[in-house]
Amino acid sequence: MTTAAAALKRTPLYDIHRELGAKMVDFGGWEMPVEYSGIREEHRAVRERAGLFDVSHMGEFEVEGKGALAFLQKLTTNDVGKLAVGRVHYSAMLTPRGTFVDDLLVYRRGEDRYLLVVNAGNTPKDFAHAREIAKGYDVRLRDASDEYALLALQGPKAEEILAPMTEADLPAIPYYGFVEGTVSGARAIISRTGYTGEKGFELYVDPADAPRLFREILDAGRAIDLLPAGLGARDTLRLEAKMALYGHDIDDTVTPLEADLGWVVKMGKGDFEGREALARQKEQGLAKKLAGFELLDRGIARQGYATASASGAGVVTSGIPSPTLGKSIGLAYLPIADTAIGTEFTVDLRGRAARARVVETPFYKRERAS
Repeated sequence: MTTAAAALKRTPLYDIHRELGAKMVDFGGWEMPVEYSGIREEHRAVRERAGLFDVSHMGEFEVEGKGALAFLQKLTTNDVGKLAVGRVHYSAMLTPRGTFVDDLLVYRRGEDRYLLVVNAGNTPKDFAHAREIAKGYDVRLRDASDEYALLALQGPKAEEILAPMTEADLPAIPYYGFVEGTVSGARAIISRTGYTGEKGFELYVDPADAPRLFREILDAGRAIDLLPAGLGARDTLRLEAKMALYGHDIDDTVTPLEADLGWVVKMGKGDFEGREALARQKEQGLAKKLAGFELLDRGIARQGYATASASGAGVVTSGIPSPTLGKSIGLAYLPIADTAIGTEFTVDLRGRAARARVVETPFYKRERAS
């Protein structure tokens, strides 16, 4: 093993990934499984049955104290005041320029008790940002990332697999809701969330319990052909569902309004970091916006590929051959005048101009009755 590889962080499930023959890659400073049996096979398992992911590299911050709500209202864009105990919402932390520090989940665990879940590669930066904002608030902020492992059981059969392993009333947990209970005897936050566009659960557990639970869930799902799934399938699944990926579709150069995530910004809740910049941008109007597209010609549009449309240049942020839809899809920042559904433009595929068309997103939406 090279020195660089040896320096990568590992989750508590690293040995299991190697046992299962996973292809390991560097992801945000973590040695993570990109695939086991193949990205398409794992993708299909999640869409049709279920897949089990290790996402223990994610960062977790605990926030407690009488000033917790006021602090989080200042730190994040969504309205934490409307978040009930036992519910989760998607949000953003912004720079004073209104651009992304990160996107995150906010869990309300009690009256003055919250859990923030941030992207792995951003954890140190995010904590430093949050700690700076916390000054002057009666709040205790703690980076508890090393105290959580995170398993994601995703797919239409996820509830069937998990139900015998917990006393929690899984059907009663609403989308973006959670309960605190046990899974196979291990204490867990059981959250009906995910990054795939499918039904499923994310399980926050003690790192010491994670290997046993991972194996037991795999065993419990054997009858329906549950597959362990890696970051490759996670990426194709999230893009079909049009879920943003930091470092691709969002970063510290774009705002939520430009990223088509204005719904996580609640301007009426009061002051928050970046609010003034967003107010100016709303008043002045957007110059560009993130739009979904499909290629009309053969090829794959990758991150960084240039686009050309009637109003000017743009750039692709994510692109894949969609396993579910059987076509090449992607996201791109286009001039605002060229983001209407049906607008055609071209993508420079290494010197070849491929035709593309703006389409409605998400590209894939599960059947709600399934």
